[in-house]
Amino acid sequence: MTVLAKFLRSVNDILTTLLLWTYFLFGYIIFFSPFYILNTFFSKNQERSFQALNHFFYKGFFLWARFLIPRLKIKIQDNVRTIRSSVIVCNHLSYLDPILLISIFKKQRTIVKSIFFNVPIFGNVLTISGYIPSDASGDLSSILIDSMDTMKEFIASGGNLFVFPEGTRSRDGSLGEFSKGAFRIARHCKASIKVLQIKDTNQLFQPGRFFFHTLDKIRIEVNLIGTIEPDYKSTDSSVTSLMRQVRTIFEN
Repeated sequence: MTVLAKFLRSVNDILTTLLLWTYFLFGYIIFFSPFYILNTFFSKNQERSFQALNHFFYKGFFLWARFLIPRLKIKIQDNVRTIRSSVIVCNHLSYLDPILLISIFKKQRTIVKSIFFNVPIFGNVLTISGYIPSDASGDLSSILIDSMDTMKEFIASGGNLFVFPEGTRSRDGSLGEFSKGAFRIARHCKASIKVLQIKDTNQLFQPGRFFFHTLDKIRIEVNLIGTIEPDYKSTDSSVTSLMRQVRTIFEN
């Protein structure tokens, strides 16, 4: 690749990244914040309304990304879109992964880094949306308790909780160690476990890099690779056994 080609590629990456983050900032403030405000005061079910707004906001982000990056393809397996009343566990490659899943599921909860709950306004949106802080110490403990008190009802009513059990992004694509949180919640709610695999979000937005890759041919996929219907009454249905079953699905 010539010096000029590298320069033009960098310029395109920078400009496209700025346009995408402009949607994040100004799209939220100008187009979506009025709806959040209206739902805060007038919605009969604020959580469901906020989750739907989050869904449409991030769906708009990926539509914008596909418009700006013509070589980007996003393939969501049909049976992924129909998942309901489940705890979803997924591999984690990029910061794009959680917002991609929110863009797929209209009724969703997830676990979010606790630091974001302290961000003015955004933290309120997370709380009203029913999202769960990753570290529920101090003032955040009440949010965790409220979320867990209503989790059974939420999942039974068709909602999905999606979790990245590795807890952090994989730098090389390999599967990291699992934390037990998602599996404890599944056991508590007696919920089905759906195992999703995300591919190539890290090719679009790479860990450790601020700018999107905008000129490469990238095909992001989200596939359902396994379903577990545990017999929670069985003595063999432990959190450890659930973790082992999920890892086996990923590794096969």
